[in-house]
Amino acid sequence: MESNINIHGTVEHIIYYNPSNSYFIFSISDDSKSVKDDIVCTCYIENLYEGEHINLTGNYTTHPIYGEQFNAVSYEKSIPTSVEGIEKYLSSGVIKGLGEVLAKRIVSEFKDNTLKVIENSPEKLSNIKGISLEKAKTIGEIFNEQVGLRRVILYLQNYGISSNFAIKLFKKYKNETIEVINKNPYILVNDISGIGFKTADQIAFKLGVGLESEERIEAGLKYYLNISLNNGHTCLPKIILEEKLKELLNIDKNLIENIIIKSELKREIIQEKIYNKEIIYLNKYYYAENYVAKKILQLSTVIEEEDTINEQISNVEKETNIILAENQKKAVKEALTRGVLIITGGPGTGKTTIINIILRLLKNQDLEVELCAPTGRASKRMAESTGFESKTIHRLLGLNSETENYMQGMEKNEDNPIEADVIIVDESSMIDLMLMHSLLKAIADGTRLILVGDVDQLPSVGAGNVLKDIINSECIKTIYLTEIFRQGQESAIITNAHKINKGIYPILNVKEKDFFFIQRKNINDIINIILDLVDRRIPNFLKCNKVRDIQVLTPMRKSQLGINNLNNLLQEKLNPKSKNKQEYIFRGTIFRQGDKVMQIKNNYNTPWLVYDDVRKKLDEGIGVFNGDEGIIKNIYVDEELMEVEFYNNKTVYYSFSQLDEINLSYALTIHKSQGSEYKVVIIPIHSGPYMLFTRNLLYTAVTRGKELVVIVGIKEALFKMIDNNREILRYSYLSFRIKKFVELLNDK
Repeated sequence: MESNINIHGTVEHIIYYNPSNSYFIFSISDDSKSVKDDIVCTCYIENLYEGEHINLTGNYTTHPIYGEQFNAVSYEKSIPTSVEGIEKYLSSGVIKGLGEVLAKRIVSEFKDNTLKVIENSPEKLSNIKGISLEKAKTIGEIFNEQVGLRRVILYLQNYGISSNFAIKLFKKYKNETIEVINKNPYILVNDISGIGFKTADQIAFKLGVGLESEERIEAGLKYYLNISLNNGHTCLPKIILEEKLKELLNIDKNLIENIIIKSELKREIIQEKIYNKEIIYLNKYYYAENYVAKKILQLSTVIEEEDTINEQISNVEKETNIILAENQKKAVKEALTRGVLIITGGPGTGKTTIINIILRLLKNQDLEVELCAPTGRASKRMAESTGFESKTIHRLLGLNSETENYMQGMEKNEDNPIEADVIIVDESSMIDLMLMHSLLKAIADGTRLILVGDVDQLPSVGAGNVLKDIINSECIKTIYLTEIFRQGQESAIITNAHKINKGIYPILNVKEKDFFFIQRKNINDIINIILDLVDRRIPNFLKCNKVRDIQVLTPMRKSQLGINNLNNLLQEKLNPKSKNKQEYIFRGTIFRQGDKVMQIKNNYNTPWLVYDDVRKKLDEGIGVFNGDEGIIKNIYVDEELMEVEFYNNKTVYYSFSQLDEINLSYALTIHKSQGSEYKVVIIPIHSGPYMLFTRNLLYTAVTRGKELVVIVGIKEALFKMIDNNREILRYSYLSFRIKKFVELLNDK
C-alpha cells in the first residue's frame, strides 16, 4: 500500500468549493520546490482562503479530466509569518467583514506582530480607521475560533480520526471540543457516526482512563444496547448483556452490575423482570413498547354492527361482480365493527380484494379513509390496486422539519392527529416499534385502524416484531386468510410459496408456469446462468426492462453469490463503462450514470424534488427512506453531486460524502427486498450458514416475484432451506405488555 506524502505551501487559488460537505479543490505553491509550479489539491476542509499556509498529507492521483492532483486525507493550517503573507491572508475573506482595505491598514500598523494582536489584544484594532471596538472584538473571536478548529483537527489526527469527523465535533462543541473529549472520550461513540467503541477506547487509554472507569463501562453498556437495536432487538436479557459487556470491556461482572444500577437510577435504562428473566431496555424503547401496547388496546373498541351490513356487502358484491368467501365476508364485517383489526395472509388469499370491498363500504358511509404503507414501493402498489391515493407512513405523519430525532419532526402527533375516520396500513409486517409508536401517537381515539400484512414474512428491518407480537397476544381481533383463490391457483409462484410456507417442497418446472428451477452445482456456472438470464433470456421471453423489472435476490452480502460480487458483475453486464457515462468511485464501489441503486438508511432531512418532462418543478419535500429504489441520472464530478431519480418520481441530489447512504441494487439481500414487488425475481441458492438459510427467508424471496420466479442452484440446498423452520430470534415483549394491560383492565 502506498505511504502518504506530505506537502506544504500557500493557497494561491480556490478552484471549487461545495458548501454541503466542505469539499475544496484548490492550488498551492509548494514551499519545498525551487520552481514554484502550483499543485492542484483536493481536501475536505471546514474553511479555506487564498493566502493561508497549509500542510497536507495524502497522495498524488491522476484524474481522468483534470490530470495529476494531490488528494489530501488530512491537513493542518499554519499561520503566515511574513508581512506580505499576513496581508494576503487577512485580505482573502478568512475573517468576515475584513476586506483588502482594512487588512492593508491593520498590517501597516502592526507589521509582523499583526496576528498576535488579533489573537491576544483585538481591542487595539479599534485604533484603525473603520474598525469600531465591537468590530475589533468580533474579529478576535472569529480568528480564535479558527485557531480552535486547527487545534481540534491536530489533536484528533493523533488518534487517526479524520478532519471530516473533527469538523463535525467542532461544530457542536466549538472551542471546548478538546476539553469535552478529554473529560469523556466516549462521547465520540454517540456523537459521530462512524467512530466505534474501540477507537474511543484507544483514545481513552492514551488519556489515562482506566479499564474499570465508570465512563467506560457506561459507554459500553449504551453502545451494546444500541448494537442490539440494529439486530432487531428492542431489549436484551441481562445475563446476555452482561456476558457481552464482559467480553467487550474485559472487566469483572460486578463492575458491570454497579453501572447497570447507576444507569437505571439515572433513567437511562429500564430493568424489568419478564417471565422470570431480567430484561434491560434503553429507556426510549421501553416507553415506546408500553405506549404501543396501551394505545392499540385503547383503539380496539367494538362498534355496534348495523342491521344492514349483510345487505351492504351483498350490494357491493353485485357492483364489483365479486363473490366473497365466508372468511372474506367475516374480515369485511370485522373491519366495519372493530376499532382495530388485523388481516393476515399469504399471496393469492384475497387481501387486496378485501381492502377494495372495505373501501367501497366505508366510502358509502361518507367516512374519511387514509391508505398507507411503510415504503414508497408498497404505497405505490396499494394506490395502483385500489385506485385511491396511498402514502408512506412517514408522509402521512407529515415529516416536515430537519431534526436529528425524526419523531420530533412529525407534523402529526397527539396534539395534531391524522384527520381520518379509518386508517388502513398495508405491508404491516415491515413496521418497526418506533414507526408504530409514531403512527399510534398520531391516531385520535375513535379512529379505526386496519393492519394488513403477511405475518410469515421476515420481520421489520428496524427493532421489534410488531405485527407478530400483536397477533401473538391474542388480544386484538385477527382474521387469517388461508384459502388460495382461482387466480392464485393458476400461479405456480403463489401455490409454491404456500407450499414452502407449510414446509412442503415446491413443484418445479411445470410447463408454461411462472416458477422455474435451474440445477447447477458449480458457483461459476450459477453466476453465468444468472447473468445470461438477466441480460438476454428473460428480457427476450417477457419483453421486459432488464434493469428495472428483473431483480436478483440473494441470502448473503459476501461470498461469490453475495450482493457485493453480483452487483459488480451485473453492473459490468447491464451498464458497462462508457466514455459517455460519468462515474465516481466511493469506498471501492463504482457508481455509474444509469446504475440501479437503493437508499439503505432512513434520512429524514434529505430534500427531494419532482420534475415534469421539461424539468419544471412540480413538488418538493424532505425525507428519503430505507428501501427506496431508483436510477442514477447524472453524476456531476465538478460539483461533487450525484442525481438519483427514484421510482416514485422523486429526484434527490447526493453530495459525494453522502454516498454511504446508497448501494448498487442489481442484486439485493432478501431482507432488503421486503415490501417490494418485482416483475421477475432470480434467486441463487447454493450453500450458506444454517442460521441464515431459513424457510421464511426463501418464502419472502419467492413472494417478491409477480410474473416469474427463477431459482438457480442446488436442489438439495433448496430443500434444506425449506426444512429449516428456524425463526429469527428477536427480544421484544410487546405481546407480553398487551396481555398484561388486558389483565389489569379485567381486574378493575
